[in-house]
Amino acid sequence: MSTEDAPELFAPPLSRSSQPVPNIPPRGINSTRRPARGLLASGAVLVDVRTAQVYRAGHVPAARHIPVDAIATRQRELSNDRPVVTVCGSGARSANAARQLAGAGYQVAGLRGGMTAWQRAGERVVAQNGRPGTVA
Repeated sequence: MSTEDAPELFAPPLSRSSQPVPNIPPRGINSTRRPARGLLASGAVLVDVRTAQVYRAGHVPAARHIPVDAIATRQRELSNDRPVVTVCGSGARSANAARQLAGAGYQVAGLRGGMTAWQRAGERVVAQNGRPGTVA
């Protein structure tokens, strides 16, 4: 997939606290904005907030798994010193998780389009066993 086919980037600055939480796609055409891939390459943590079963079937290789219903109790596992990008299947649950983390003071953005957009952009998806994964 060429860069022109990738979802367009929407990336205002990452959010903290009461600021709106941006949604960013996996890759972007405009290099002045930061897609998720660029944030991850520069040290951001990707948090997959889907259920365990869906996560095991297919996820981003470097993702940390913290289900959305556990964000409030497990957020201390994340460092406040590193930006966080949240991801789910389509973007709705990850937006909720991103708002929770932003409210707790984390620098955060949600992956627009979720794992579906990640896979569509040609990014790697693996199953729990390390083999190619599926996004449902």
